[in-house]
Amino acid sequence: MRVLLNTLYVTTPESYLSKDGLNVVISVDKNEIFRIPIHNIEQIVTFGYVGASPGLVKLCADSGVSMTFLSPQGRFISRSQGPTKGNVLLRKAQYRYSDEPEFALHLSRIFIGGKILNYRNIIRRFIRDNGDDTCLEEVSEALLMCKKKVLNSDSIDSIRGIEGEAATYYFGVLSHLLLHHTEDFIFTGRNRRPPKDPVNAMLSFVYTLICNDMVAALETVGLDPYVGFMHTLRPGRPSLALDMMEELRAYLGDRLVLSLINRNQISSKDFLHQGDEGIVMTDSGRKIILTAWQKRKKEQITHPYLNEKISIGLLPYVQAMLLARFIRRDLDDYPVFIIK
Repeated sequence: MRVLLNTLYVTTPESYLSKDGLNVVISVDKNEIFRIPIHNIEQIVTFGYVGASPGLVKLCADSGVSMTFLSPQGRFISRSQGPTKGNVLLRKAQYRYSDEPEFALHLSRIFIGGKILNYRNIIRRFIRDNGDDTCLEEVSEALLMCKKKVLNSDSIDSIRGIEGEAATYYFGVLSHLLLHHTEDFIFTGRNRRPPKDPVNAMLSFVYTLICNDMVAALETVGLDPYVGFMHTLRPGRPSLALDMMEELRAYLGDRLVLSLINRNQISSKDFLHQGDEGIVMTDSGRKIILTAWQKRKKEQITHPYLNEKISIGLLPYVQAMLLARFIRRDLDDYPVFIIK
């Protein structure tokens, strides 16, 4: 099993990244504020318009460490990585299957069926922990019906429609899962680009983190993250990463956001209104989420298919590995990740 290494998140404004021997150095106004050995990290993710020296870019490429540059709001800007080391035969099979409608439909059913079932399991867990709620029970049953419809769908367009229906049900009751539903965290539904409330800002932010980890995981196992089966192919769009993160959104993203709010670990002071940018997180808000994210990734779970204990942070890698095995036909089917 792959070893879980750290991700270096750089959120400090005006930071400049450079190298000193085999160390990554972060400086502000030419004053060093942090350093870490390159072999202790697997990727660098920066927020804001952070600079990096050519020497560091080469060190990262030679060491297999990717560098991802995001805007202050968490939107993708660019990515730097070394030579691709994927198995060319695996990628040829991936490209061939991406053009086969029945194969793409089959995987789309699995991805979205798993996503909807994980939506439902989030709600079922809340009911178990907090008692019956008629509205949540009704949505739980509606999501079960949506999952059944997805598995019987005969087109990807139909699956997308059912996915939208399920999301409306789920996000329509997400506010019921907020134990401290104060004016600070009012949630009336999913919105983005820009997010109009703190909850949506947090969801968009953690989904970006999941997508970034999924891209890295797919590249690690030799798959092309930009050639997917359900999400439309567009230049620069990591379609396969978007496909595969669907089953992980609720478990990795939504549960983290709910936990931070319900434990009073984040407040309205960690968000700002910025006109057309909607609601954005402050530097302190990003640090709260990133700290919780890194801590969460180190927790152990028993993987439902492998029946082995793994770090939660390895979930994207494990699912990417299982998909690669399915594409190589080493597995009869792709075992989607379902939370309990």
